[in-house]
Amino acid sequence: MTEPESDSLSPALQQLHIARCEPAARRPRRRWPALIAGLVVLALAGFLLMPRTPEVRVTSVLVSTPSQQYVELVASGYVVAQRRAAVASKATGRLIDLRVREGSVVRKDEVIARLDASDVDAAIGAAQAAVRQAEAGQRQAAALLRQAEVEEVNAAADLQRTLGLEGRGFVSAQAVDGARKRANAAQAALAAAQAALAQAVAGREQAVAQLKIQAVNEDFTQIRAPFDGVVLVKNANVGDIITPFSNAAGTQGAVVTMADMSTLEVEADVSESNIGKVAVGQPVEIVLDALPDARFSGRVASIVPTVDRAKATVMTKIQFDRLDPRILPEMSARASFLSRPPGEDDFRPVLAVNPQALRERDGRTEVLRLVPGGTVEVVAVRRGRKLGDLVEVSVADGVELSSGDKLVLDPPAGLRAGSAVKPSAK
Repeated sequence: MTEPESDSLSPALQQLHIARCEPAARRPRRRWPALIAGLVVLALAGFLLMPRTPEVRVTSVLVSTPSQQYVELVASGYVVAQRRAAVASKATGRLIDLRVREGSVVRKDEVIARLDASDVDAAIGAAQAAVRQAEAGQRQAAALLRQAEVEEVNAAADLQRTLGLEGRGFVSAQAVDGARKRANAAQAALAAAQAALAQAVAGREQAVAQLKIQAVNEDFTQIRAPFDGVVLVKNANVGDIITPFSNAAGTQGAVVTMADMSTLEVEADVSESNIGKVAVGQPVEIVLDALPDARFSGRVASIVPTVDRAKATVMTKIQFDRLDPRILPEMSARASFLSRPPGEDDFRPVLAVNPQALRERDGRTEVLRLVPGGTVEVVAVRRGRKLGDLVEVSVADGVELSSGDKLVLDPPAGLRAGSAVKPSAK
């Protein structure tokens, strides 16, 4: 038999063979990266093709007055009462009665508080007793003076009678000497009585003066208003120790702080570089932060002749032409110094806008107002006077404009009514 073919191969050839095995399984392709890329491309295309909302700068409709066209300089300051006092007493004592509170209207010399005056009352009683004692001494001295006067008259008469008898030889020389000595003694007693009466009168006057001193001390315990005014601050309460000339802990100096409301003025600081634009008597328009819709007219009352070195400013004092009960001390104020006196109509408020908010289109002037929802509304207006940096406007087509309305600044030509906009954050 023939041996298998494999057996006839040499060992070296038998080691050479091809490994025949199953073909490897084909891996599935990943398609999700392509899907993501497609979605990104579609989103980018949508973003680029989507209409954008334009960003616009906005401004507000303001209330101004025609007098602003005469403004040469604006300064800020505060309302200050030119007559103001921290009311206290020269006496020291415990406050036992306080009759006013913040806002109380008081009249000059009205008692607004009282201190404990028990020690002063005792001193007044002692002074009154001293006066009565001095008056009694004065009456006694006057009686002694009258007695001395009678004695002097009698002694003088006796001396004259004795001298007459001596001339006729009826009395001796010793009797004449005795009468003369009696007359001299009576004269000396009269002089002493006169001196005693003068001393008694002086003692009474001194006692009366001491009584007046104690009365003044008692008056110091009654704290009175120095002028007509209004109480601004209550500095002490019943039970506090009032010691005006001491800084000891637990003591108070002033009882109340009050001001004369008829002396209210605005004190405004003007830069020293602009002080040449201010003159005494110059008209001023005053606006208070607490009353922004009210306009008050005034005039420069005085210019303080010194410069604040730290702030490089000069203080000006401005009087109100007519005071208003709503004006209170320490209110913030803005003073506009005018080049000419304004008329009554110049203080009537009008609407004013930034001139950059006006747009000329189709022969008319208009503004674009922002409305809820992020769109704009076209409002036709009439341009008026220039009021400083603003322009007076009035509504032309019946659509109302109000103070505080937001307007588009420098509106683009393509912006129409109903266009969506987004206010710029700048």
